[in-house]
Amino acid sequence: MNITFLLNGETVELSDVDPTATLLDWLREDRGLTGTKEGCNEGDCGACTVMVTDEGGAKALNSCILFLPQLHGRAVRTVEGASGPNGEAHPVQQTMVDLHGSQCGFCTPGFVMSMVAGHAVGATDHDTQLAGNLCRCTGYAPIIRAAKAAEEQPVPVWVRDKPMAAKATSPMLPGSSDELAAIYAEYPNAILVAGATDVGLWVTKQLRHLDPVIFLNRCDDLKEVTITEEEIQFGAMVDMNRMGEALADLHPSYAEMIRRYASVQVRHAATVGGNIANGSPIGDNPPALIALNAVLHLRKGDERRQVPLEDFFIDYGNQDRKPGEFVEAVSFTRQPDRLKCYKLSKRFDQDISAVCGCFNVTVSEGTVTQVRIAFGGMAGIPKRASNVEAALLGKPWTLETIQAAIPAFADDFAPLTDMRASANYRLETAKAMLERYFLEDQDEVTNVLEVSA
Repeated sequence: MNITFLLNGETVELSDVDPTATLLDWLREDRGLTGTKEGCNEGDCGACTVMVTDEGGAKALNSCILFLPQLHGRAVRTVEGASGPNGEAHPVQQTMVDLHGSQCGFCTPGFVMSMVAGHAVGATDHDTQLAGNLCRCTGYAPIIRAAKAAEEQPVPVWVRDKPMAAKATSPMLPGSSDELAAIYAEYPNAILVAGATDVGLWVTKQLRHLDPVIFLNRCDDLKEVTITEEEIQFGAMVDMNRMGEALADLHPSYAEMIRRYASVQVRHAATVGGNIANGSPIGDNPPALIALNAVLHLRKGDERRQVPLEDFFIDYGNQDRKPGEFVEAVSFTRQPDRLKCYKLSKRFDQDISAVCGCFNVTVSEGTVTQVRIAFGGMAGIPKRASNVEAALLGKPWTLETIQAAIPAFADDFAPLTDMRASANYRLETAKAMLERYFLEDQDEVTNVLEVSA
C-alpha cells in the first residue's frame, strides 16, 4: 500500500506500507521525531498526541493507535512542527514557557499538541480539550492558565495545514461506500478499520497480525449527518465529537454523556458505526440509541437491510451481521427530548463505564404512555430493561410507581462482578438511576456537580 501525506509541512511518500504500522512507531523509529512519546500505547494518556488536519479541519489524535494508511491525504503536525520554520514559538509554546506550564517533561509535548490543535479551531473549553492528557504530576493549573493566555493569539501561518488531494493507491483504501461494498464482498473476512480506537489495541496490546485490512476513513459519504423534521441519521463514519455537537440542542443529556466518552483525541477518531459494530457490552453509545428506538442500516454489496438496533446484539461477541456486511448508518425518529443518560465510572473523564443507563419515558396526563430503558455494563450485550418497562407502562408517574418497579431489575439483569464493579453494585446503581430520572423530571437537583455549599 502506497500513501502520501504532509508531515510538518513537507510531503511524505511511502511505499509498501505495513497496514498496521502506527504513526507513533514510524515517527520515532523511522523519522527520529522523538518528541512524540509512548506512554500507555492504547490511546489513554495523551503523551503521543499529534495534530492531524483533514477535510473536517484540525484534530488532536493519539498517534499510538493511528495506523499509517489512515493518514493518506492528510496533514500531520508533531511537537517538532509546532514552532515556525525559523524557530518562532507557537503561542501555546510561548505561554507555557511564560507561565511555567510544564509537567515532568515526558507528557508536556502531548499537552502542547492538544493545545495547538484546540487553538487552531478556537476551542476554549480547556478542561475538556485536555481531559485526554492524563498526567497531573506537577503543573496542571499553570497549563490551563497558559491555554487561556493563548486564546486571543492568532493561529500561526505555518500550522494552517490543508489536506492533500491524494488519490487512493489501493482498493483497501476505498473512497466511497460503493467502493467499500465491492472490496468487502471480495474480502468478506477482512478487518474493517474505522477509527482504530479498538482495533488499534489488537495490534499494540494483543500483538495481532491483521490481514487483510480495509480502511474506511476515505469514505466521505459515510460521514454525513442528516437532520430533518422527521428523522436524525448518522453515517457510520461520523466521529463521536461531531455526533455530540449534532445532539447538543436535541438531546443534551446524550451529548453530555458523549463529552465524557473517552477523550477529545479518541472521540475525533472513534466512529458511530465502529462503536456499534464492535458489539461491546460496555459501549456507551448503544444504550442511548436503543432508548431512542434507533434503527441500524446494514449493507452487503448492493443489498441493504434495516434492523432495530437492539436486535443487532445477539450475545456477547455475536452480532446480526453477515460476512461482507457493514454498518452504513444509524437513525432514529425526531422526538421530544425525554432522554437522560447516566454514565457511572470511577473517573469522571475518559473512563470506561461500570454502568451506563439511558431512560426515555413519555408521560401523558400523569400516566406513563411510552417507556424505553437500556443499559450497558449490565449484561453481555447492551440490553433493555423490559420487565422494568412493563412495570412502568400504563401506571401513574409517581414515586410509588418507581419504587414498585425497582424489584423488576433483578428479573432483567444478572450482571457480572469484575474490576470495575461488583454485580450487586451494578444492580443497585441501576435502580438508583431510575429513581434519579424520576426526581430530575420533578425538577429535583440530583447532579452533585451542580450542588454547591
